[in-house]
Amino acid sequence: MRRTPPRRPTIKDIARRAGVSESAVSFALNGRPGVSEATRERVRRVAEQLGWQPSTAARALSGEGAATVGLVLARPARTLGVESFFLQLVSGVQEALAARRFGLLFQVVEDLDAECAVYRRWWAERRVDGMLVVDPRAEDPRPGLLCGLGLPAVVIGAPAVAAPPGAAISTVWADDTGAMASVISHLHTLGHRRITHIAGLPELAHTRRRMACLRTEAARRGLPDARSVTTDYSDAQGAEATRRALAGPRPPTAIVYDNDVMAVAGLAAAAERGLSVPADLSVVAWDDSALCRNTHPALTALTRDTASFGRHAAEHLLSLLDGAPPRRTQDPTPALLHRASTAPPPPGRQGDGLA
Repeated sequence: MRRTPPRRPTIKDIARRAGVSESAVSFALNGRPGVSEATRERVRRVAEQLGWQPSTAARALSGEGAATVGLVLARPARTLGVESFFLQLVSGVQEALAARRFGLLFQVVEDLDAECAVYRRWWAERRVDGMLVVDPRAEDPRPGLLCGLGLPAVVIGAPAVAAPPGAAISTVWADDTGAMASVISHLHTLGHRRITHIAGLPELAHTRRRMACLRTEAARRGLPDARSVTTDYSDAQGAEATRRALAGPRPPTAIVYDNDVMAVAGLAAAAERGLSVPADLSVVAWDDSALCRNTHPALTALTRDTASFGRHAAEHLLSLLDGAPPRRTQDPTPALLHRASTAPPPPGRQGDGLA
């Protein structure tokens, strides 16, 4: 037998229980003048007893805001199931929003055009008060679009964005360049001269910063065999890129992966070729996780408080919604945590005598 869902309490129910008019209930619940403090307190007490909550749609139509922020992710959905970074990021976002009784509206789309279309639709439907923007691009249309729509936003992962003057857009980022430099320094000190970086999506600004840093460090240290290859962040592409790198005429003695999922897949690909980590190949993962800690050997990884990163981003967006000016905030640089997956290269494979 189909059950009828319970009816949500309304302003009319509160008015009947409190013995006042519906307009008095509206004044009391919205903090407007026109009712006594005693009536205001009685109405609020009855509303709490009935379990009444304001309608998000009604709040939006009255100009009070939706009490919701949006997050759209333009990445292949198949790569998200085991991607610990976004799970931790969203947990931090949710922690900050919950403290203010804000909701998070989340959607995954195929590409940047679809993401921009979602922004326009949510704005037209008054679904969100502001946006959290991830995966900034080198030439990113989203800040300008959000400014034109009048939606405050925080761009996560960009030191600065191209937006019109006066745009209500803040940025929160960490130093990818400094983090990559610390990885290369660690591997170089161990004796590695042939280093491959298996990167993520090539259009992302942080991917470009990491690749540029590898090129700079390679030129400075005299490492002609250091190079980057791009993937979609998935375990399948991470494993395939590893196989191609190890099958080349001058295979790397160390591989740096742009996420934990690809690093673990790389371990399996190395084992297929009979290679031992770290005796034959050193492995470093970007963004530490339970995967890095619990695989064998445990992976050397860049570690940071990703939940705190998400919490800071959400707090900055709430500040914008409260009328605060935009801010540019740099979070702590990810720190390299040395575990068992990195060691000196095997004798004779340090780089054919290269310095």
